[in-house]
Amino acid sequence: MQRVRVSSHRAPVQRLGDSQMTLSPKFRLAAKQSDPSFELEMRLKGEPLIPGLPDDVALNCLLRIPVDDHMACRTVCKGWYSLFATKDRFFCRRKELGFHDPWLFVFALHKSSGKIQWKIFDLNNFAWHTIPAMPCKEEKVCPHGFRCICIPHEGVLYVCGGVASDVDCPLNLVVKYEVRKNRWTVMKKMITARSFFASGVIDGMIYVAGGNSTDLFELDSAEVLDPNKGIWYPVANMGTNMASYDSAVVDGKLLVTEGWFWPFYVVPRGQIYDPKTDNWENMASGLREGWTGSSVVLYGRLFVVSEHERTKLKVYDAETDSWDTVEGLPLPEQICKPFSVDCCDNRIVVVGRNLHVAVGHITSQGCSFSVHWQVVDAPESLSDFTPSSAQVLFA
Repeated sequence: MQRVRVSSHRAPVQRLGDSQMTLSPKFRLAAKQSDPSFELEMRLKGEPLIPGLPDDVALNCLLRIPVDDHMACRTVCKGWYSLFATKDRFFCRRKELGFHDPWLFVFALHKSSGKIQWKIFDLNNFAWHTIPAMPCKEEKVCPHGFRCICIPHEGVLYVCGGVASDVDCPLNLVVKYEVRKNRWTVMKKMITARSFFASGVIDGMIYVAGGNSTDLFELDSAEVLDPNKGIWYPVANMGTNMASYDSAVVDGKLLVTEGWFWPFYVVPRGQIYDPKTDNWENMASGLREGWTGSSVVLYGRLFVVSEHERTKLKVYDAETDSWDTVEGLPLPEQICKPFSVDCCDNRIVVVGRNLHVAVGHITSQGCSFSVHWQVVDAPESLSDFTPSSAQVLFA
């Protein structure tokens, strides 16, 4: 197991935007902005980015600099200041030149202040930065009640639902963050306010199902968002009223489990939705009984980082309706509960309490799999954060 330390001196967390959960006027602007690419080119005329290098080669180099170093880079010259002045300009240029690197977006609770914030981890350079505060009118919310849904290769993140913790009232909030623009947009609300629900992306459409309503009443309703139109549509109701512990999309179907609860007397329920037929069916017993943690989908297979069984990684075998343990060490002990999980290429990324990160490199060996873990310690400045969701976006 390889371990990497990121010091707080080397990777300071920059605060960009107001950390309070308020809707800043800058999120409401819809006026046409000047083209950052055109503006940059005008500023760069007659001044090389790096003396002795063609500007296209120099720009290709500069666009690889970690975000946490941008503030220092702005002081080099006017050309560098123009490139690194804002994140939207930086990521626009990356998109224009075909950059497509993974970034881990962590939805975290700051325990001291009780505020929720987004912390972003560069999976290539192992450095942290922040984004503008998410617009939300409610000041006291339960972070686990939200569902964070991403369309990774478009660099788009949606945050839906949630619950106001002081009055136990579910929300129908929907906001969208775009990496390229580095800003949030308030979207059309869900048909039904819900918290602790299932979600997934199938063929570019965002599905949500079940969850809790007012007074913890469990829902059976489901709906789908067309991101291109920004409109929600109802779909078939689930076969039972159920809040969701975890969900995943496998073979174009949405898998929903309510998970195990102490003292483990009742076997958890599970439902599977097929958007092609708009029907729900019961989940196979082996699948729902063995789903004991947070899931990701790799190689077309469902993997679970178990919260029990010494936090071993396991994979589901649909042919035998059973789970196989992945060869290798269990989740490193530095990654403490509660943790959040996502995947990138052939890697599983787990972020735990205090935002320490473990990257599990998965190797396929025929019908079996093995894992090798790499730990990245978070800087001291993040020691008071607890994750509730983690999403990998490319930009």
